[in-house]
Amino acid sequence: RAQVRQALDNLEVVLGQAGFTLADVVRLTLYTTDMDGLFSVWDEVVGRLNQAGCRTAMTLLGVQRLAYPEMLVEIEATAAA
Repeated sequence: RAQVRQALDNLEVVLGQAGFTLADVVRLTLYTTDMDGLFSVWDEVVGRLNQAGCRTAMTLLGVQRLAYPEMLVEIEATAAA
């Protein structure tokens, strides 16, 4: 749960630095090494995105490993004005 929140926080910071918000996201892909863990907080993820006005389609992919062994989730987003 903490990693998902941190990933969303980081995404909002990066978007903000580029002059965008979550509402500007047109593509969102979430990678996770723990599908069950992500599904346990999925309502929180979707709720946060919806609250921010993000209504994009999402892809959720289970992967064997991310860049660092301790990473459980990674979010890739594309924003457009």
